[in-house]
Amino acid sequence: MDPIQKLRESLKSLLISALEKSRADGLFTFDILPDFVIEVPRDEGHGDFASNVAMLMAKQARMAPRKIAEIISEQIDKNQMPELDKIEVAGAGFINFFLNQSWLYQLPQLVMEMGDRYGSSPRKNQKVQVEFVSANPTGNLHMGNARGGAIGDTLANALSYAGYDVEREFYINDAGNQIEVFAQSLEARYLQLMGAKIEFPDNGYAGQDVVDTVKNIIRDYKDSLLSMSSDERQKLVVNYALKEKLGYIKNTLGNFGINYDVWFSEKFLHESGQVNHVIECLREKGYIYEEEGALWFKSTLFGDEKDEVVVRANGLPTYFAADIAYHRDKFQRGFDRVINVWGADHHGHVGRMKGAIQALGYDGSRLDILLMQLVRLYREGIIVRMSKRTGTTVSLDELIEEVGKDAARFFFVMRSPDSQMDFDLDLAKEKNQENPVYYVQYAHARIRSIFRQAEAAGVEIKCSNEVDFSVLGAEELQLLRKIADFPEEIAITARTMSPQRIARYVLDLAGLFHSFYNHHRVLNDNKAVQDARLLLMETTRITINNALNILGVSAPEQM
Repeated sequence: MDPIQKLRESLKSLLISALEKSRADGLFTFDILPDFVIEVPRDEGHGDFASNVAMLMAKQARMAPRKIAEIISEQIDKNQMPELDKIEVAGAGFINFFLNQSWLYQLPQLVMEMGDRYGSSPRKNQKVQVEFVSANPTGNLHMGNARGGAIGDTLANALSYAGYDVEREFYINDAGNQIEVFAQSLEARYLQLMGAKIEFPDNGYAGQDVVDTVKNIIRDYKDSLLSMSSDERQKLVVNYALKEKLGYIKNTLGNFGINYDVWFSEKFLHESGQVNHVIECLREKGYIYEEEGALWFKSTLFGDEKDEVVVRANGLPTYFAADIAYHRDKFQRGFDRVINVWGADHHGHVGRMKGAIQALGYDGSRLDILLMQLVRLYREGIIVRMSKRTGTTVSLDELIEEVGKDAARFFFVMRSPDSQMDFDLDLAKEKNQENPVYYVQYAHARIRSIFRQAEAAGVEIKCSNEVDFSVLGAEELQLLRKIADFPEEIAITARTMSPQRIARYVLDLAGLFHSFYNHHRVLNDNKAVQDARLLLMETTRITINNALNILGVSAPEQM
């Protein structure tokens, strides 16, 4: 249940009743109720909520918006809403609503009844797929994969809380040119390690991880591959390596708190004929033409700068062709909304992908693509480009080992995906309140400590209906007001694909808690205040816990 939305609905009902009464009394006329909004003003002096209904009525009513607002305000029966304290008309005709604090007193009971479901919305009967990371299984997971993982998984968690049926998917790029190059690289390393004097491919995968994989192949197969043909050898080594790499990816992402529902193979799209089928489908619809021996998709019809090749002159489908088939498969599986988390370097691919979806007869708005910028690692103020261990780029494994899963996930989600991110390794390891994730986790641990002290002192925790919350002061009520915002924050996060909102929200909530804690004692001689503050603390703890759960970050009992 969303307490803010509930208040909005009550105010909307009051406004509609006032509008109908005004028309019935002949105070002004209108034919259609406008699609007005009730929002929380940025300036607290403008009330708890404000509506633009009078501004939208002006044309129909043929009256100044302020005059309409004054009439509506006079027609509102405040007795129908006990939480409503006063109404003011402001500016050119905004109607501002000021509430008393009674509605906040009901919040602790709601939060504690819902527990780890607080912030969630009723099920919407809508299926959403979130595809993220989808790294090539040819190397280690890097910082871009790490950020995409944290963003995608947090967004999937928020969507689930918001009532959607969510499925996480990893697209395995196990076909195409990069796999051929990978096979050639593995074969070359195998032959070299077996003593052959051959050159390594110029465009090959030269990382230490390839050497490590080949050493495992030699351990298991020894020199038996030397007698094979090159095609047989490449097929064996690449299948071995893909299985190993996929196991590594699953294990590493699992350590990062990410578990997928589906692992989808690109190779399956080719072997099942789906790639060829989707090209023929587009050809029949008039979106494919042949030029210079290649097949082209008319992506310029959908705003692209140039048309895109889907089948090369040599007869091999492009990655884009497989991607079209993959997205068609997604929609055929019945998803109402499909979300991809891509690196910003795929920006040019967005328009043509949406165009292909439209060309296939699907609503392009059902495909959302979240682009994320690069990550720069810093240590002691200096950019870290290379791993100390391997001499190549820093891997996700090494990041988790150095700063931990919680700090890594929290830091990656703090900034908007479309902004470049600077990751301070030193700050992520700090055990003080300068470290954002520590700051939030410390709030949760502090509250747990309060309850341990209460238990040791034999303090009884009362039920919310036995507690008088009117004894709470301004700082406590500010905490409750922030807690009331949580369901709406989740809903907005899900709607706008803005996972950073949850990180910012819980940081603000933790800040309000720490400020209160530093100035007030929860356990004190005033029994009524103590009872109310204890339930306020549990309400705060539950909300922090749920926010951290969405972020994929642990909520420690003590620190």
